Amino acid sequence: MRQWADDFTVTNDDLEHLTGLLLERETPLSIDELAHALIAQRLELLAAAERERFKDSRMYNPAQTYEVGQKVFFPQEDYTVGTVTDVRAGDNPEYGAFKVIAVDFDGRSVREFAAELQSYHKLSDMLNEDAAPQLAGSADEIFAHNRHVIVPTLEERLREGGDLVSVAGKWFSRDLILEVNEGHLNLAEAVLYTIEGGPMSTERIVTEIGGVSDSAPLELQIFSVNDALNRDPRFDEVGPINTVMWYLRTFEPPEVLNTPNVLKYNEIDYDVTLLSNEQRALEIEIDDEWSPDGESAEAGDEVTLTLNYAHWRAGTLPLNRKMQAIFPTARRTQRIAVTLVDGQDGETYSGWVVRPDRYVFGLDKFYRKHKLPIGAFIVVRRDGDRIVVDFRAHRPRTEWVRVITPKASLVSFEEERRSIGAEYDELLILWSDEVNAADSAYNGKRPLNQALRAVAAELTRNSPQGTLHAKTLYSAVNVLRRASPGAVFATLNDDPEFQYVGNHYWRFGA
Repeated sequence: MRQWADDFTVTNDDLEHLTGLLLERETPLSIDELAHALIAQRLELLAAAERERFKDSRMYNPAQTYEVGQKVFFPQEDYTVGTVTDVRAGDNPEYGAFKVIAVDFDGRSVREFAAELQSYHKLSDMLNEDAAPQLAGSADEIFAHNRHVIVPTLEERLREGGDLVSVAGKWFSRDLILEVNEGHLNLAEAVLYTIEGGPMSTERIVTEIGGVSDSAPLELQIFSVNDALNRDPRFDEVGPINTVMWYLRTFEPPEVLNTPNVLKYNEIDYDVTLLSNEQRALEIEIDDEWSPDGESAEAGDEVTLTLNYAHWRAGTLPLNRKMQAIFPTARRTQRIAVTLVDGQDGETYSGWVVRPDRYVFGLDKFYRKHKLPIGAFIVVRRDGDRIVVDFRAHRPRTEWVRVITPKASLVSFEEERRSIGAEYDELLILWSDEVNAADSAYNGKRPLNQALRAVAAELTRNSPQGTLHAKTLYSAVNVLRRASPGAVFATLNDDPEFQYVGNHYWRFGA
């Protein structure tokens, strides 16, 4: 089955066959269904060709009789077919009486073989029935082994062809899509408006507006409505994988349509070779969503992460490697509506996965209600179609923490006592009495070394040893600008104002 992956191409005849299949069924099909149908059709063509090739031919067996003009195929010769051109008596006392047949292989060569052999020969143990070879693999097996090559190749060719259109993961002929007029779209808007924008499935929308055709199959009506909604800027597809749901854009939170300033990531160019193996390991531990992609995280139903300043401020969660195993990330949509559940008291929130900018919005109330600090451990787990967001709670106790305090165009970090009822990372923890306390100091394009020096000067004032952990610097610098751990560590390595003293600790201004 390897040749399917090595040699797979999509011809114009293939496209014509798939188009005809869609027209015949009058039902949109997924790319997997089309790929499977194409494989099945290829197998049928190959089987027909094999049947034609072995038509009126017999399988070679040295014990049997053959006549001039007879077609013979040879399993031991990769099922090569030849024609008997001569039959003569054999001459070898060791084998007794037998015949020798001359076989012409399409003019390429003529070879001789024994026939009517009375003595034992191992080829005589083969089937005595005339049978053509079986094709290797079923359509199911070929698809399973080669999907990674066949599906992308077919999808690219379908998009180039232009005769078929893809909507919400399904394909159909452009010419046969049902007309969905402005009246239908206005009704769809009104239906979504009654439930505060959505989300709502296409099937329900079609039902609520009375359908768009009296005779067309429901699936074709759904496909046609999906196509029309997809082209209308009033509507936004927000469903997870294999589910199409629609929402009115005017009802979507501004923080979903436009990334909050504090989450916007201006990529920082740095030399990754500056990072030590220990720093790479620390970056993986922090698991910032803007760190370079490493090994894929194991999929699981529960993830624990630490809350950094940017997400605490925006009321979001990072869509990092581990979180992608928890949240739906359908690639056809930019935004996905989800239900978030407070693990402490069961309150639900409308959540949004914003895939391009790697965050999940909808947790501002959760953070403020429970007075969570920056650096708190957040536990996220799947519960059916809902996502439970929790933290490790304990009886509130008063502790010394670094409090973010506005200071001119920057910020100060003052050691003060605050009541905290959640477990946190001691190296990452920060506190702010006001959500927007540091907004005036935030500058997403501020040079990273400048921001690092500013926070280091402030943090060092309250460090008896005069040293700062790399995680602490990462946490604090994100109050002034968004930066990944790798960029922070590389800047520390390259800035002469910082001296490494071991175990991820740095001295500033030495």
